[in-house]
Amino acid sequence: MRARRYLISGIVQGVGYRFFAVRSAQARAVGGWVRNLPDGRVEVLAQGDEAAIAALLEDLRRGPRSAAVSRVDEFEERPVEGLSGFDVRF
Repeated sequence: MRARRYLISGIVQGVGYRFFAVRSAQARAVGGWVRNLPDGRVEVLAQGDEAAIAALLEDLRRGPRSAAVSRVDEFEERPVEGLSGFDVRF
């Protein structure tokens, strides 16, 4: 079990990016959450097996059609016990 935090920069707010991330994470059985940040970035906490996390990262780098991802910063996190599901935080 691995956990990662991502900070996604570019045109990623107001373009359906959070809901894109939810669909991608749920399709891969990745737990965690996604939220908009006040500085215009999107933050993702993702937890799952290494292959699922890697596949999610590729999706996060691409984003939905209306997004323009310019950068994804990745940070190793400690796994959170009992984290299940993937949702949008406000």
